Amino acid sequence: MRFTKMHGLGNDYVYLNCTEHAPQSLSALAVKLSDRHYGVGSDGLICIFPSQAADFRMEMYNADGSPGEMCGNGIRCVGKYVYDKGLTTGTVLEIETPAGIRRLELHVHGGRVESVSADMGEPIIHPCRSISVKDKCYTVKPVSMGNPHAVLYVDDLDDLDLQALGPGFECHPAFPGRTNTEFASVLDRGIVRMRVWERGSGETLACGTGACAVLAASADLGLTDRTAVVRLRGGDLSVCWADDNHIYLTGPAVTVFEGEISDGENK
Repeated sequence: MRFTKMHGLGNDYVYLNCTEHAPQSLSALAVKLSDRHYGVGSDGLICIFPSQAADFRMEMYNADGSPGEMCGNGIRCVGKYVYDKGLTTGTVLEIETPAGIRRLELHVHGGRVESVSADMGEPIIHPCRSISVKDKCYTVKPVSMGNPHAVLYVDDLDDLDLQALGPGFECHPAFPGRTNTEFASVLDRGIVRMRVWERGSGETLACGTGACAVLAASADLGLTDRTAVVRLRGGDLSVCWADDNHIYLTGPAVTVFEGEISDGENK
């Protein structure tokens, strides 16, 4: 079984070409491959399938094996994967996901995709609510980008102990299906810093849907403009909440390496 390791701003996934054949037990395989000591090491697994509704279909699994509806960094790498490997010659693609069909525009240089702009769809923004985590009250802004997010604002991102705080937000009773949590700090109307605790994967270097949720929440609250740079630990993403109410995300897509795991090692 051949695989490709890819990342968007350090948010890394193992990619499998399932257009002709798919391994069994993808959830268990995601856990195995994601292990950074005994596996390939990643934030999860992304599989690329044929689609009757779009150009390709994407399935993603978090590092704990749980399925995810959508991944902004992951879907950009899907675009790079299918183009660089000759599965398509198109530079405008539609990708089917559990959150709906998402449109990609590939930016190609020297015959390879360097960055991708993704139409991430329309945000669903909910009123702020107060929740208690570790005996402290926090105000969070729930946002759906096809998957659930809770955005909150803090003064000092660097001193946050996300290993201690993250699980309390992810598994809070207010979010029955668990949630991704973005800890944000607005620098000015065009720049927001954030750290993220991803549902099923823990703290990651970047989260594309999380960056979109932060922009939507911040603009809705009047803290930023509708276009901003979201600065993550892995780098910057450009996010625009356009007049058509869709959020557009632009950022790099990188291939790290390729490898092969024997069928015996996958059993």
